[in-house]
Amino acid sequence: MADRLLVNLEGEVLDPDTPVLTADDVGAIRGDGVFETLLVREGELCNLARHLTRLVNSAKMLELPEQDPEVWRFAAETAAHAWGDRSEGMMRWVLTRGREGGGEASAFITVAPVPERIAKSRREGISVMTLQRGHSVELNQLAPWQLHGAKTLSYATNMAALRFAQRNHVDDVIFLSSERRVLEGPRSTVVIVRGDHLLTPPVSSGILPGTTQQAMFDLAPKFGFTTEVKPLLAADLITANGLYLVSSVALAVRVRELDGLKLLPPECATRITKLVNSAMRNKQ
Repeated sequence: MADRLLVNLEGEVLDPDTPVLTADDVGAIRGDGVFETLLVREGELCNLARHLTRLVNSAKMLELPEQDPEVWRFAAETAAHAWGDRSEGMMRWVLTRGREGGGEASAFITVAPVPERIAKSRREGISVMTLQRGHSVELNQLAPWQLHGAKTLSYATNMAALRFAQRNHVDDVIFLSSERRVLEGPRSTVVIVRGDHLLTPPVSSGILPGTTQQAMFDLAPKFGFTTEVKPLLAADLITANGLYLVSSVALAVRVRELDGLKLLPPECATRITKLVNSAMRNKQ
């Protein structure tokens, strides 16, 4: 059985080595497109509805062809069924504008095993450094054309930040605005814990709406948590009882070290893990 899958929007399972982009596809040469990443667990897609909504919204923001969520749902469910319950899978949806000279958009779905680094980060937590993102939290209002809030293929800056962290022997990054407001991670949403209260920065700061964070916050009251979306300062990361980077595949990963400072796990760490696992299974 192949260790990765390739599926088109018609639901056809293709040879995973099948070429799907031309040399002049603007998704490849300019990053002109959008994507989503989902977790496949026991053959089921986690948090599917929110990913469909975000894909449709991202495509609209980039003025790509209007996307039918039911087409993507069918293809994604076909891919998840083909993957089965062999292991956790990382599913990626990709939509580009297509060839540089015009024509149809390019779209496909892949599934691969969840990398070992993610399993390790869930078990052991991660070290993180803060980095200036180089813009104000007001950028979203001043320059809406910059597409903050869309999950685009233009990830060069995010990957550069992660390489910088690795050169400094750190696992991940939390971006700060020029006002030292907390933004997000290159691949994650920031959630801090104060007792039984969970907080995250607002998307109005120019960050991506976090599907996993949203699912967690919707279910949080059932696990004894209250939630709040509010501006956070860099100092809030240190004074919190707990700090997590939340994403669709890694789920809720505890930050055990921030800028060289050791952070203790919150008393509610076990409940946080149960919350995020339940949120991924929730069909609403």
